[in-house]
Amino acid sequence: MDLFGLLHLDELSHGLANLSMFPFFDMAHYIVSILALREQPGALEVSRVSPLACWFSSMLFCFGGAVLSAVMLAEPAVAPLSNSTGVLLASITWYLVFYCPMDLVYSCAALLPLRLVLSGMKEVTRTWKVLGGVAQAHGKYKDSLLVMIAIGWAKGAGGGLISNFEQLVRGVWKPETNELLKMSYPTKITLIGAVLFALQQTHYLPLKTHHLMLVYTAFTVVNKSRMMLTGSSASPFTVVELAIYKTLFAGHSPYAALTGEVQKARLDQGAANGSTAAAGSRGLGENGATGKNTPVSPVKAQRGSLKAKKESENGDTTNCKKIN
Repeated sequence: MDLFGLLHLDELSHGLANLSMFPFFDMAHYIVSILALREQPGALEVSRVSPLACWFSSMLFCFGGAVLSAVMLAEPAVAPLSNSTGVLLASITWYLVFYCPMDLVYSCAALLPLRLVLSGMKEVTRTWKVLGGVAQAHGKYKDSLLVMIAIGWAKGAGGGLISNFEQLVRGVWKPETNELLKMSYPTKITLIGAVLFALQQTHYLPLKTHHLMLVYTAFTVVNKSRMMLTGSSASPFTVVELAIYKTLFAGHSPYAALTGEVQKARLDQGAANGSTAAAGSRGLGENGATGKNTPVSPVKAQRGSLKAKKESENGDTTNCKKIN
C-alpha cells in the first residue's frame, strides 16, 4: 500500500515478516504459557504430587495449538512433539518455573516490566501461528475459507480451546469454563486474526501479507500492554459484540415470549405464596391474641398430656372411694 510507503513502514513490515521466532520469541511464549499454568488454582499442588501430570499440562499449554490443528487436519497429534529442540526448551522452562530453588525464576518473570516484554513477544508469536495455520490449510484446501479460519484459530489459540482436556490432566473438571461458552480475550483476538489472514490469502482483503502482519501484531501488542498496565481484562470489542448481539440474536421470538410469560407467572406465584405465608404468620396465637403465634414444643405438649392423664386417674380414684 502507498500508505505504508509514505509512513516508511514498508521496511519494518518486511523485517517483521523475516524475523526468526527461535529461540527468543519461542522462549518468551513458553515462559508466559507456563506462568499462566502455574497461576491456575491447584496447579502448584499438582506439581508437587505428580510432576509428570504437571509437565504434560505444560506441554499442552505450549503446544496445544499445534496439537489441535494437527488433529483437525488428520495428522498425527504427536507430530508437534517431534521438534526435540522445542520440547527440550519448553521442558527446561517448565522445570525452572515450578522447581527452581527459592522460586527465583518465577519471581523474576512475574515482575511487571519483564512480564510486559515477554507478553509482547508472545503476541508476536501469535501472529506467526495464526498465519502459519491459515497458510497450511490454504495449501491443502485452496479456497475453503471456513477451513482456513478454523485451522488458523486452532493453531493460534489451541491452548485455550483444549483447556478442558488440560484440566482433566490435573484432575479438574469444569465444563462451564469452555472457551466456546465464554470466550477469553486471546481466543477472540486469535479468531479475528484468523478471519483477516484467511480473507487476505483468498484475495478478499487487498493487503500484502507482511503489511497485515505488521498491523495485526501492532494492535495485539499495544492492546495487551494496555490491559496489563491498567489491570483491566475488558475486551476492546465489547461495544461491538453487544451491538451485534442485540441486533441479530436478542430479537423477539415466540420462544422468548413464552419464556418471559413463564418467568412472570413464576414471579407472581412466588409473590402470592409470600403474601399467604405472611398472612398466616399474623394469625391467632396460642392464647387467642392476634398477631401472636407462640410455637408449642413437643416436650411441653407431652408434659401437658401426662398431667391430664394423671388428673383423670385421680378423679376416677376419688369417685370409687365415694361409691364404696
